[in-house]
Amino acid sequence: MSFLSNLINGISLGSVYAIIALGYTMVYGIAKMLNFAHGDVIMVGAYICYCAMSYLNLPPVVGVLMAMVVCTLLGMLIERLAYKPLRSAPSLAVLITAIGVSYFLQNAALLIWKSDPKVFTSVVNLPALKLFDGELVISSVAIVTVLACVVIMVALTLFTGKTKMGKSMRAVSEDKGAAQLMGIDVNRTISLTFAIGSGLAAVAGVLLCSAYPTLMPTTGSMPGIKAFTAAVFGGIGSIPGAMLGGILLGIIEIFSKAYISTQFSDAIVFGVLIVVLLIKPTGLLGKKISEKV
Repeated sequence: MSFLSNLINGISLGSVYAIIALGYTMVYGIAKMLNFAHGDVIMVGAYICYCAMSYLNLPPVVGVLMAMVVCTLLGMLIERLAYKPLRSAPSLAVLITAIGVSYFLQNAALLIWKSDPKVFTSVVNLPALKLFDGELVISSVAIVTVLACVVIMVALTLFTGKTKMGKSMRAVSEDKGAAQLMGIDVNRTISLTFAIGSGLAAVAGVLLCSAYPTLMPTTGSMPGIKAFTAAVFGGIGSIPGAMLGGILLGIIEIFSKAYISTQFSDAIVFGVLIVVLLIKPTGLLGKKISEKV
């Protein structure tokens, strides 16, 4: 049963990575920029939910909604102030700006909430699922996390494929100039992309802290890096690829800790990424795009 238990824990952790990776992959796929402050938006969302439940005594559902609203507005603000002026700048300038925004959010969190760890109360208060006469126990947080990941991926796939705004996002992803000539508001489309990605980051932060109930200003740093790895692993720019990469990364990490070494689990995760990219540079579900010069 330990194998099944580790597999379920890996899928649960991978689902969190997948939700975060969906934010990365949407921003990169449409705006062609890497938002390395995304991990810190996760942390902000978790803190907002924590404050809503601990200080204001609000129900968990309201706390999650507050976190999503705040992070959505924060994502739009970051895009407007930090990234929009660099729309035509070299990618290195955008990357340095993203790192600067990340440090700003971390230090702002240190000033507001201090550095001492907070104990996060889980937003999922359902009974655990017991199988095989209680030999296999699946926590309610794991079940909700996996379901949330599947629902979000399906919703995003339908949104980008069926709605007018989703088609606008795909057009901007293909060619910003041509999209603008066709009457699409590029700035509004990119801003909406950041809003959706940041809202997803809030959900991921709440689910992550529900499973691992320690909250600090650096909470989102390592999950953010691993989620970016998952996005690259699955094929950055691909919504199904982000989900596949996140779940595979979570399974590899949990099995590495269980059967090899907890100290080398991260090295194994990134080592697998290197091997995959050597074999398939575009990621598992990524596609090669030919450009005429």
